[in-house]
Amino acid sequence: MARLMSSRPHHGEAYFVVLPDHEAAPAVAAALRTATARTVPHASGRPWLVGHWSDEELTVAEAGPVRIAMIGRCSIDAARLAAEAGRLRDVAHLDLPAGVLPGSFHLVAALHGRSRVQGTASGLRLVFHVRLNGITVAADRADVLAALTNPAGAGRGAGPDPRRLATRLLWPTPHPLLDLPLWPEVTAVRPGHALIVGPDGATAEHRRWWTPPEPVRPLSDAAEDIRRALDDAVGARTRGGGTVSFDLSGGLDSTSLCFLGAARREARVVTSTWPGRDPADDDLAWARRAAAHLRDAEHVVWPAEESPLVYEDLLGLDDTLDEPTIGVMDRARVLAHLPRLAGMGSRLHVTGIGGDHVAWCSEASYHRLLRRRPLLAAGRLRGFRALFHWPRGPMLRALADRRSYRHWLAGSLADLRAPVPPPVTSALGWGAPPRVFPWITPEAERMAAEVIAEAVPDAEPLAPERGRHADLHAIRETCRIIRQWEQMSGRAGLPMTSPFLDDRVIEAFLSVRPEDRVTPWRYKPALTAAMRDVVPAECLRRTSKAEASLDAADGLRRHAADLRELWSDSRLARLGLVDAGMLKELAGHPDAPGLREGILYSTIGCEVWLRALEPSPKEGLR
Repeated sequence: MARLMSSRPHHGEAYFVVLPDHEAAPAVAAALRTATARTVPHASGRPWLVGHWSDEELTVAEAGPVRIAMIGRCSIDAARLAAEAGRLRDVAHLDLPAGVLPGSFHLVAALHGRSRVQGTASGLRLVFHVRLNGITVAADRADVLAALTNPAGAGRGAGPDPRRLATRLLWPTPHPLLDLPLWPEVTAVRPGHALIVGPDGATAEHRRWWTPPEPVRPLSDAAEDIRRALDDAVGARTRGGGTVSFDLSGGLDSTSLCFLGAARREARVVTSTWPGRDPADDDLAWARRAAAHLRDAEHVVWPAEESPLVYEDLLGLDDTLDEPTIGVMDRARVLAHLPRLAGMGSRLHVTGIGGDHVAWCSEASYHRLLRRRPLLAAGRLRGFRALFHWPRGPMLRALADRRSYRHWLAGSLADLRAPVPPPVTSALGWGAPPRVFPWITPEAERMAAEVIAEAVPDAEPLAPERGRHADLHAIRETCRIIRQWEQMSGRAGLPMTSPFLDDRVIEAFLSVRPEDRVTPWRYKPALTAAMRDVVPAECLRRTSKAEASLDAADGLRRHAADLRELWSDSRLARLGLVDAGMLKELAGHPDAPGLREGILYSTIGCEVWLRALEPSPKEGLR
């Protein structure tokens, strides 16, 4: 089997590494330092934070031996953070501020030799760690740590694990497999947990600091808190003034953020719309309707014909990422307008991504609701069946399924090549069962099954009920994509950010009763209720959503030659994980009905990721 390598970020790409206050730390820091790398010291003078970040992203405070850093988007200033540092007596006491501050950020603290490092409960900002030179070293990127354990020419480290890589070829990859970094020597801290490093600089434990709220609040009580959480989240982006650009797709999510941003009057607002190529796409009409009310905001509409298609520029992608992502499929589309917005003065680009995952919720909540409020649930389920064309038999079987998550996951091993079940099975269950496609080799299937089997004994759902589990899993899956897009956007010259995926926003929505969040009779009722006094009524009436399927189909046809070239010297095939001949044959038939469901995405994501790992003269921490 061919050997895989670890990678280092491109020059200037954002990352940070956290070192304990230990005599071994300077040697690790020396391996990270470059002409442009930045360092923040411990009170002792030893290196604490090393990496690349902008001034806007980092807030540091100190009080005697205490050091606290916020890395990301947060409304707290240095003076307020310094006051928090002055009160801190133990890093464990940071649970409270971590659980109330708006924004999206990593929290890092050091006191009396102990360290705390945590990301977000959403999974948008992750934390990883390794043992190196006898100390625990943490970072926000797994590939940075893998590169430290496998320096060029040292011959150390086994590289990414082909078994774990095989699980990323599954569609979808089930929980908790996404919590396994691709490099075996790297350990992930699960979202909602903090890494605590002991005074010896080596002892590491994971401490839970976040639990999802109970979904018990009527929407009438929670709407104002949702509005406030979204407003605070937008404020964490606009408080720095200047120019901030916003996606304005015409959908409820982006439209809500645009009106909140404009109302704050803290920054000049530029709204940006990419029209779809599909004549049936009504995004532009709704975007113009909203823009007419945003009189103080400049509205830019890009030519539809300039919009990159899905599958564009896959051969030229060279972003070094710490895991494969299906986000590479839309990378060109996501980044295309950012340089132009930066040229208009924008310092940050705000998207409405995440609204679909927090403002709505899984219909699987009705599995439990049917047992608690049978009359209400039965009527709603009839409505969902009519809306989504669910067949009666599979729907009833899904509702009757009482298996635990662990038993469901174990059951998925029975046949990973079984036909994909009807959508209702996934919609009302624990999720879509993992499947492998025909081009995945028996060896890759065997390895993926082994990893699933190893995870089963300790597998626990993200919440006791399947609806709440499905909501949290969908949020975390989305965040895995968005964290990579955010990294790519920073490299493209304009950072992007998604307020709907802030922890406080997620909490506000998740606290609402599921019967108030998802219903066949109303579209995103929680968001429309929260935005009633913010967004004009005519803009809240939209119930449609463009799906961009025509753009995806056109992209597959136009870039079929690129896909054939991708498989001509496939790195996945070198590893024995895919049948390259079958994939080349598929690329020659871009109109095949089966390809309309995006079933190639996970395989392409893994292939592109492996290619970007390969060392080149331009790579490395210079």
